[in-house]
Amino acid sequence: MPLREITFVEALREALMEEMLRDDRVFLLGEDIGIIGGIFKVTQGLYEKFGPERVRDTPISEEAIIGVAIGAAIAGMRPVAEIMYMDFLFCGADELFNHLPKIRYMSGGKLKVPVVIRTQCGLYRYAAAQHSQCFPSVLMHIPGFYIEVPSTPYDAKGLLKSAIRDENPDIFIECAALYRIRGPVPTKEYLIPLGVADIKKEGKDVTVFAFSYMVHTALSVAKKLEAEGVSVEVIDPRTLNPFDKKTLIESVKKTGRLVIIEPDHKTAGVGAEVAAIVVEEAYDYLKAPIIRLAAEDIPPPFSPKAYNEFMPNEEKLINAIKQLIKRSKR
Repeated sequence: MPLREITFVEALREALMEEMLRDDRVFLLGEDIGIIGGIFKVTQGLYEKFGPERVRDTPISEEAIIGVAIGAAIAGMRPVAEIMYMDFLFCGADELFNHLPKIRYMSGGKLKVPVVIRTQCGLYRYAAAQHSQCFPSVLMHIPGFYIEVPSTPYDAKGLLKSAIRDENPDIFIECAALYRIRGPVPTKEYLIPLGVADIKKEGKDVTVFAFSYMVHTALSVAKKLEAEGVSVEVIDPRTLNPFDKKTLIESVKKTGRLVIIEPDHKTAGVGAEVAAIVVEEAYDYLKAPIIRLAAEDIPPPFSPKAYNEFMPNEEKLINAIKQLIKRSKR
């Protein structure tokens, strides 16, 4: 397919526009998404194209946004709700956790709730403890959610289109630090199946499991270590639920070593679940214990210097990979 380079934001906007043109049941709602075009400009121009009925500015009430989306979905619409910051998901916690993922189950499948909630985790925006959180593992713990964590413009567009067409409630987590990155995206329509991981780089010495922004950290480290003769395989799950165990397990069986780097907290984080899966299903293939790199178990600091130390980074990942290889050769 012909390709061109566009930004992460442009890829998201294209996905929304294409799905709104394809299906007139798709509509958007959220704070400042209409006339302003969203604070991150993802929905810029869509209000002018589709009008206020399909691009709805809402009051500052996450509880209302999620509640309206649920009701609209039950009535046959396909709402895409924007929650400006991931931190604010808790403001609509009752609708989000007690209703949205449970309605299909409690109705025996008779009621479907095809809601997509777009939200962003404020990584590397230095917006302090209430605007910088990343907690996908909290969402993973609630049965019923599909969770997308794209790392590239290509993945962002393909996954968002698939999420909008999905019959389940989808939480689509965008990283603010990725909004301006550019990458190749086909000019023709495409979808990315939910639950299929991507091997961002093949390697044979160690597997690095990374998602969202950390994929780019892993790829940069893999390139640097390649010059030192270390071959790193980078696995990007793309979706945390459904989760592609097969790709991860096959990679670990090949390399015998696993480092997990994630943007959320280490305790009970995504990496804890990933490590448990590997121990349960591929323990005999491990040449050394799994290493997990994650944010420190403190609220995100406001200071850029403190925040950069709080998060995993290239230096920490390089040291972890070298330590793992050294330990496995004893």
